[in-house]
Amino acid sequence: MLCFGFFSEKSFAQSYDSALYETVEYRLIGPFRGGRSAAVTGVPGKPNLFYFGATGGGIWETKDGGRHWENISDGFFGGSIGAIEVAQDDPNVIYVGGGEKTVRGNVSSGYGIWKTEDAGKSWKQMGLENGRHIPRIAIHPKDHNLVYAAVLGNIYKPTQDRGVYKSTDGGKTWRKTLFANEHSGAVDLIMDPNNPRILYASTWNVRRTPYSLSSGGDGSALWKSTDSGETWNEISTNKGFPKDTLGIIGVTVSPANSDRVWAIVENKENGGVYRSDDGGETWSNVNDERKLRQRAWYYTRIYADPMDEDIVYVLNVNYHKSTDGGKTYETYNAPHGDHHDLWIAPENPDRMIIGDDGGAQVTYDGGETWSTYYNQPTSQFYRVTTDNSFPYRIYAAQQDNSTIRISHRNEGWSIDEDDWEPTAGGESAHIAVDPKNNDIVYGGSYDGFLTRYNHEKGTVRSVSVWPDNPMGHGAEAMKYRFQWNFPIFFSPHDPNKLYTASNQLHLTTNEGESWEVISPDLTRNDPTKLKSSGGPITQDNTSVEYYCTIFAAAESPVTAGVIWTGSDDGLVHLTRDGGKNWENVTPKGMPEWMMINSVEPSVFDAATCYIAGTKYKSGDFAPYLYKTSDFGKTWKKITNGISAEHFTRVLREDPKRKGLLYAGTETGMYISFDDGANWQSFQLNLPIVPITDLAVKENNLIVATQGRSLWIIDDLTVIHQLASAKGKENFLYKPKDTYRMDGNSRKGSLTSGTNHPNGVMTYFYVKDPAEKEIKLSYLNSKNDTIKAFSNKDKEDKLEVKKGANFHTWDMRGKGAERLKGMILWWASTNAPQAVPGQYKVVLTVGAETFSQTFHIVPDGNSETDIAGMQRQFDFITDVNETVDKAHKSIKKIRKINAQLEAFQKQYKENEQVKDLVEKAKKLSEDFGEIEKALYQTQNKSGQDPLNFPIKLTNKLGHLNSLVGMDDFPPTQQDIAVKDELTQQINVELAKFDTLVSEEIKAFNDQFNAMNLNYLFVEEEKE
Repeated sequence: MLCFGFFSEKSFAQSYDSALYETVEYRLIGPFRGGRSAAVTGVPGKPNLFYFGATGGGIWETKDGGRHWENISDGFFGGSIGAIEVAQDDPNVIYVGGGEKTVRGNVSSGYGIWKTEDAGKSWKQMGLENGRHIPRIAIHPKDHNLVYAAVLGNIYKPTQDRGVYKSTDGGKTWRKTLFANEHSGAVDLIMDPNNPRILYASTWNVRRTPYSLSSGGDGSALWKSTDSGETWNEISTNKGFPKDTLGIIGVTVSPANSDRVWAIVENKENGGVYRSDDGGETWSNVNDERKLRQRAWYYTRIYADPMDEDIVYVLNVNYHKSTDGGKTYETYNAPHGDHHDLWIAPENPDRMIIGDDGGAQVTYDGGETWSTYYNQPTSQFYRVTTDNSFPYRIYAAQQDNSTIRISHRNEGWSIDEDDWEPTAGGESAHIAVDPKNNDIVYGGSYDGFLTRYNHEKGTVRSVSVWPDNPMGHGAEAMKYRFQWNFPIFFSPHDPNKLYTASNQLHLTTNEGESWEVISPDLTRNDPTKLKSSGGPITQDNTSVEYYCTIFAAAESPVTAGVIWTGSDDGLVHLTRDGGKNWENVTPKGMPEWMMINSVEPSVFDAATCYIAGTKYKSGDFAPYLYKTSDFGKTWKKITNGISAEHFTRVLREDPKRKGLLYAGTETGMYISFDDGANWQSFQLNLPIVPITDLAVKENNLIVATQGRSLWIIDDLTVIHQLASAKGKENFLYKPKDTYRMDGNSRKGSLTSGTNHPNGVMTYFYVKDPAEKEIKLSYLNSKNDTIKAFSNKDKEDKLEVKKGANFHTWDMRGKGAERLKGMILWWASTNAPQAVPGQYKVVLTVGAETFSQTFHIVPDGNSETDIAGMQRQFDFITDVNETVDKAHKSIKKIRKINAQLEAFQKQYKENEQVKDLVEKAKKLSEDFGEIEKALYQTQNKSGQDPLNFPIKLTNKLGHLNSLVGMDDFPPTQQDIAVKDELTQQINVELAKFDTLVSEEIKAFNDQFNAMNLNYLFVEEEKE
């Protein structure tokens, strides 16, 4: 449940009550491989407790020193996190600032200040929503209601909502006490640990546009307050500080000596580490090594050791440690590079947590060893696509890591590292899989880098269109302008045609051996937007800011040669003849300089196309979605129902239901049932996180996020059936086709993704289940019930709640009897999986009955035909019938022997029935011998069969395990062993039947003739 008005309830022209499908869920696939973090903290005196903020993924907590992490902000807020601070006087009080300071090309804003008073169990929004980016928070050590926030503000345009803010009432109200100018916000803030009245802050003139990053200028300064933040004095004009243009500044003060203050300064001529030994009155440049200040806008953080005034850390690509007051530095690496934040335990400087482009890692030995980041599902992904393997795999590129291909499901319990691997391209790639061979993959990266990777051979080849490395140059130096995230896609009509896009569209038909240009420049080609990026001090050109490029392109799946392109400077073009002729079809009235982030040609109509655009890097956070039905002659804006600042990156069409659309925004998911005329939230259980791309495959919806890895909805057929369910008090959805394959879904893992549910996914809706029997029955094609579940049945319990419900049937009927405490070694009593074919599910609600047919289909990797699967089914069924009969006989034996033993105990001193007591003893021994032949009664624990040899039913049940391993029929030797064991079991069962029918009857007759007061009750028949 969201606690703020991001998803307001509205009336839509065509909408469906989410109660009809609320059991549909997004499933986290992973990978568990951390993404960028710019905010970390620990808690003094609590050595195993740490927190980090993901840039897109909310707040995470570990209670075991980084071995496991769990999100604690879901259900309240999410998105990009810039700051976390724990109150010293009450560690249950935590303040969080939204919006990262790492203002790279995929930077995300936050949602103001959030506060918890119960260590993350619940949160409240505490204002400063317009702050956008809050990279530092400081709390008075003895009064957690006195708190300060460094607000960077809107990094895309001038704003008054910048500076240092102060609250004296725990965040209920805020007062701005430091303001440099409308272009410069507060980026660093630290309180003197020995005197909380003294604070240091830095302000930074920074601006990001779609085509540039500017760091430095008027307003960049270092400040000091000595009156609890009420007034501030600029100390960057003091003696020794660089005098020309300043950029970003990081600041820290030594807890061991409050007079010692360090600053790391971005400055063209005199940048580096500065130290003051008089509280900022005078400064000296103690180190100007570029390794400490390279790419300054992305790093520039400095931290003082809490106990030694000569130890200081500087973060950059590596992290650097000085033990001589900041003059010289040794260089170190945490498990992942690009370091952004550090917290050092005040009581133990060897205990630290670091935040970097791989999440957060913990050390207890001063950095000699660190915890892993392969336990954090906070990956930031760009584009997502799939292949046609079985099960199909998902392909995506992770920010500051490799591309991956990852199985969307497997035959195990969860999705872990064994289920994914690197593939073609780099961190920012579009990826395209060869339609003829799923093991050949093409992937891009920055600077026009494009590779062909052959997974089968393990070979990689550069097939870049123009392999002239432009690193460090502005866009004007490029022959072809390839953006950081340039499109790559195959033709849906010709598997030999691979396209990619710079400012022009390129085509290869020989796997990248050569490329043909098939378009003119399809951008505005504005020379004023094609300059070197970086601002007045440090240039930064990685192709992120390369502008006037084709940012999205796709060919119509309906008609070959119909290709749409969208540029990052707001132009839409169309060719209907494979690139010979192009037409500018940009929507009239669409704001200029729009980044067209995705184009979606319709699968139903070649004249129809959808586009999603953003202008957030111009300070406009509005959603922009457009649709044309006439090859771009006219367009309609289709954003009704999407929140005002939920800007849109992607729109995808459902290929099975015309008019059903999905949209991914900065703050969540939306769905439209009427071709975009109206939208409603489709958030369900998805955390609040930026959505970067979507893909629809086999009635699955795959979601790429910026900060929470990959998610998937496993069954869109429920959404397809909502029109039939609408207005019904009770409804049974038709199950989608179910693969007959192994695998299970274990929820709640903190180190691996959730696997696809195994079995028939059954959704149903019951408006009022109170006091009714609700029953789900699964039937074969002959209408024989295979398995039934009921809310009144204790053994086969059906959990039913009011409204939408979900149940998974494992495709198995009732297995063989298995007695309590029975120890079997590698033996199964499970029923076989159902054979592929048509089945039926029946929902009974009181006196009402609903039914739907569904199909079980073969595993796509099966080497066996359906006839072979039927032979397997029959074999295991025969095995189970014999084992079932034997175990039920053992159950009867134990009951009979209990009565025989009771008889012996009661009459052991009675000479009148001495012969009968002896006969009871002999009967008990005979029954026991039968049980011991069928089952090893000495086995009481799992390893006992190594000491006490297994007996007949265990051996026969072993064949169930062996033959049921996969989709193979039994071998001839399986059949031979089954027949031999079955015969031996039947011999023992015949003995049992004889004892019951003859010996027990004779015993009873003799007993009854004596007219005694003990009555032996014969075992009842089942």
